[in-house]
Amino acid sequence: MAHAQPHSHDHVHGHAHDHVAHSHGPATPHPAQAATWSILRMTVAARLAAALAVCAGLWAFVLLAMR
Repeated sequence: MAHAQPHSHDHVHGHAHDHVAHSHGPATPHPAQAATWSILRMTVAARLAAALAVCAGLWAFVLLAMR
């Protein structure tokens, strides 16, 4: 059975995909950005103190939630 009207499958949706600000190629990774803070730059003592502070905060949350 043939259609009486020609049918087109053009998928133009009216929005362009111009990435002008995104200028590197698809195979090139993003350039490195300066990290303002990194846990990898902390000393072992500072990492331990931060872990203990997070642990204490989580325990406080659990204990308050159980009340």
